[in-house]
Amino acid sequence: MADSDVDMVPTRQVGAGSGNDNQPVPKDSDWVRLQSTDGFCYIVPRKVANMSGTIRNMLDTTGGYAEAQSRTCEIRERGVILEKLVEYMSFKAHHESIGTKEEVPVKEMLDRIPPEIVLELLLAADYQEGV
Repeated sequence: MADSDVDMVPTRQVGAGSGNDNQPVPKDSDWVRLQSTDGFCYIVPRKVANMSGTIRNMLDTTGGYAEAQSRTCEIRERGVILEKLVEYMSFKAHHESIGTKEEVPVKEMLDRIPPEIVLELLLAADYQEGV
């Protein structure tokens, strides 16, 4: 897909003379690509990807990272781990508006995690800051 095909909102001023003036502002409805080390790719809404502090920083247009321009983040995890991270980020984005923690079906999410990947997933989630 060409950059001209991307639906972006009007530009914003980042700072006078910073060299980053008039960059397009990404919308939460934009899609980003998360790619694992073993070649699995997940295309998710930016809102879901932004549930991770690390990915949110990578996609921030003011940070100057290449991922912000390409909208592709290479996550240094196996595909099965990235799949569970994406699953949880989607779960978190969907349930972020719920009032109390008691109303969130956490057991439903925990039942989906195979015991053999729990430790690896814990380390990956810790690296992703806030997943």
